[in-house]
Amino acid sequence: MHNHSRGKKEKPDKFWSATWRLVKYVKPWMLGIIITLIMSVAAVILQIVTPKVLGEATTEIYKGVTKAFVMKKMGLHVSTLPIDFTAVGHILIIVAALYIVAALFNVGQQFIMTYISQKVVYQLRKDLKAKLQRLPISYYDTHSNGDIMSRMINDMDNISTMLQTNLTQFITSVLLFFGVLYMMLTISFSLTLVALCTLPLIGIIVGVIAPKSQKFFSKQQSHLGEVNSQVEENFAGHTIIKTFNREEEAIKKFEEQNDKYYSFAWKAQFVSSFMFPLMNFVKNLNYVFVAVFGGIKVAAGTVTLGNVQAFLQYVNMFNQPITNLANLTNTIQSTIASAERIFKILDEPEMVDEKVDIAPIETTDKIKFENVNFRYLPDNPLIKDFSLDVEKGTTVAIVGPTGAGKTTIINLLERFYDIDSGSIKLDGVDTRQMSRSDLRSHIAMVLQDSWLFTGTIFDNIKYGNADATDEDVYRAAKEAQADEFIEKLPDGYNTVLNESASNVSQGQRQLITIARAFLANPDILILDEATSSVDTRTESLIQEAMDNLIKGRTSFVVAHRLSTVQNAEKIIVMNHGQIRETGNHQSLMAENGFYADLYNSQFIGNNL
Repeated sequence: MHNHSRGKKEKPDKFWSATWRLVKYVKPWMLGIIITLIMSVAAVILQIVTPKVLGEATTEIYKGVTKAFVMKKMGLHVSTLPIDFTAVGHILIIVAALYIVAALFNVGQQFIMTYISQKVVYQLRKDLKAKLQRLPISYYDTHSNGDIMSRMINDMDNISTMLQTNLTQFITSVLLFFGVLYMMLTISFSLTLVALCTLPLIGIIVGVIAPKSQKFFSKQQSHLGEVNSQVEENFAGHTIIKTFNREEEAIKKFEEQNDKYYSFAWKAQFVSSFMFPLMNFVKNLNYVFVAVFGGIKVAAGTVTLGNVQAFLQYVNMFNQPITNLANLTNTIQSTIASAERIFKILDEPEMVDEKVDIAPIETTDKIKFENVNFRYLPDNPLIKDFSLDVEKGTTVAIVGPTGAGKTTIINLLERFYDIDSGSIKLDGVDTRQMSRSDLRSHIAMVLQDSWLFTGTIFDNIKYGNADATDEDVYRAAKEAQADEFIEKLPDGYNTVLNESASNVSQGQRQLITIARAFLANPDILILDEATSSVDTRTESLIQEAMDNLIKGRTSFVVAHRLSTVQNAEKIIVMNHGQIRETGNHQSLMAENGFYADLYNSQFIGNNL
């Protein structure tokens, strides 16, 4: 899967509206945010005060050393340095206490922000998951699974990291910048001007190198995603690659992507590696300038040595928040872009259960399509004036060429999409008069692409009816002809299916889905032919299981191979969204029309 959000540093389209919406999620924990801000302010104040307090100890020691030097010059005997070690000790204790309290404040605010960030993301993820359950099928048809997963996982992680670390780091950096600047000004205005003379250099370094580095890192992550995708695809299809002797071509393609990744990774690391030494160079320049001018001021007696020492510490602290703020600007942009991607899903129109003013009718038909019209796209009608009566217990086969609208009829029956006009009735009641969940409780589907979840075979069968007993599950498996192969597995019904259920065969997967449909015990069955890619014995087992499942139920069979629907009581022949012919196999063949042409073309093609 491509790592979308980490690979691309996106910029939000509507920065402030997305930010405000994210703030609304943080609002319930605003008290914790305020406490965190107070702790951050306190920690920064203690952090910037400490060098000046420590400078007083240096000044005290310097006074004693100077006094001893003067006394020696005067010829006086000096047995011990005249330093007030008690005062120095008190200062050092105060400094240690300040450092400890600052550390406690930092730990406290980090603990609170970790808790708040996880709570915010928990609620956001919960809302997104609930929203995804309410979105129409059309949304999933038009958005890739990878993109949805990227929003659910990577974008959520971006927001979590920003709230947990970057937000406090941003606030701390701003406070530290102005706090250090203020403390430098309180020591010496002229020394502060000397320290600030390198600020344009810092601006150039941050403004030029950081964006270039960011660009290369973005490209690096993008190509890393391509490499990962190619490796995943090659591993998944390694049998096909070997079968067609495409190993060399696969290696060549990998090397091309790997070379691109290497190129941008090297550039990203090379350019970003300049940041630290250049910032160090500027910091050392500051040290030299401040040390020289500070020494002159100490000699002149206008600034104490302790204050110069404190000033040098402030110079060291001054560059860090500037670098942090430059890096955080891109990170915050990326985070708000992630929030915007999530909010776009939350703003998507949901499935609606609007009731229609169509009175129920008395009928013996299980399903009635009455003058149904439908289109996926506004200017492209697909189903046109479609009418069909299906009696209870009848098996209806829907056949036709690709794009005829066979699957669309099933989508409309399940209300995955709502019709544009007309009516679809279940037992005489328009399906839009009932909720989707109520409608679907009458229907079970067995599709060509059998979908099983990671878990035991037992749990996968029971998915059809959560209230079923163990005996019901075993009975359903026997009716579906699945019991025999399940019992032969080492762990039987407790066999755990892997992510793609590849540890059982395709035919066995299909039998499990049929057992699941048996357990659901629906009024209506929708069957998609699923025997085309299995062996003859398994095909006969599946066909027998389907025949058992169909008995006494109203069934819709979407058929691709016409030879499988010859026994259907009613065959609907579709083309371009309309019914072309209706009848059973014999009557339709006798008409020698569209169905006969389809059947003969398949029959002839299969026997060439």
